[in-house]
Amino acid sequence: MSNSSSMPQFLLLALADRRELQLLHFWLFLAISLAALLANGLILSAVACDHHLHTPMGFFLLNLSLTDLGCICTTVPKAMHNSLHNTTTISYTGCATQVFLLIFLFGAEYSLLTIMCYDRYVAICKPLHYGTLLGSRACAHMAAAAWATGFLNSLLHTANTFSLPLCQGNALGQFFCEIPHILKLSCSHSGYLREIGLTVMSACLIFGCFIFIVFSYVQIFRAVLRIPSQQGRHKAFSTCLPHLAVVSLFVSTVVFSYLKPPSISSPSLDLAVAVLYSVVPPALNPLIYSLRNQELKDALRKMITPCFLRSNKLHLFFCRTLMA
Repeated sequence: MSNSSSMPQFLLLALADRRELQLLHFWLFLAISLAALLANGLILSAVACDHHLHTPMGFFLLNLSLTDLGCICTTVPKAMHNSLHNTTTISYTGCATQVFLLIFLFGAEYSLLTIMCYDRYVAICKPLHYGTLLGSRACAHMAAAAWATGFLNSLLHTANTFSLPLCQGNALGQFFCEIPHILKLSCSHSGYLREIGLTVMSACLIFGCFIFIVFSYVQIFRAVLRIPSQQGRHKAFSTCLPHLAVVSLFVSTVVFSYLKPPSISSPSLDLAVAVLYSVVPPALNPLIYSLRNQELKDALRKMITPCFLRSNKLHLFFCRTLMA
């Protein structure tokens, strides 16, 4: 990356101008990141330790939690550091790392959500073939393909973006490094066209996955409506709603961020939308999945209950010790 010597650092968008608001943003981001780390950590532990969750959906949910943890750890720590120390700088290498990890994790997450949609389709529409189509080896191959797709896509975009000469300053209009804001600093027409070509290729892949998700859910809903019992329909819908909610949250926030009309664009709105699609979903996804997944709720209850019992026993022990 030849620009690193001529462009040692970038300037990120400040979350607020007043010191009190900067500290407020620090504590808010700290609370969100701790909630996301705790929730995703619990899901990872539950899936790994409870044999009832050693299923294809549990395996993909574990991978999804890993992407959520990666997303929250890529942008939030630097934003917290800048708010706490009243600065807006990020090194060239740090910016390139942020861009690579974000595209990698977002790509892997979207691919995993598409695969999880296929899991629901097979479970409801082709239940007799579930064990054959979604065996352990097939699940491992699909998860590896999701991570590899995200890695390759990220590598191409990052390499192209950070090979461009930058001649429009170093101020980015975002609180983390994002390719569209970096391209605004470029003075290379050919490099810009290459990035547009890569973006079109990625958009076609994303749109293809979206069409697959929509088609799968049309088939799923048709199959569910043919179930004679109301209890059976409710159970089938319950297994699909968490995934559908996570997909809707992920797609709607990203689409609104990048396709919103320029007439309603403003620095404060762009900042709020960026927080909405990069920080909020990793914290909400575990909650969405745990609300409707009874097996996951049972596994979490088994994990948390002994901890509460031990803490209560310790509390009683210390109280008796102090009263003695």
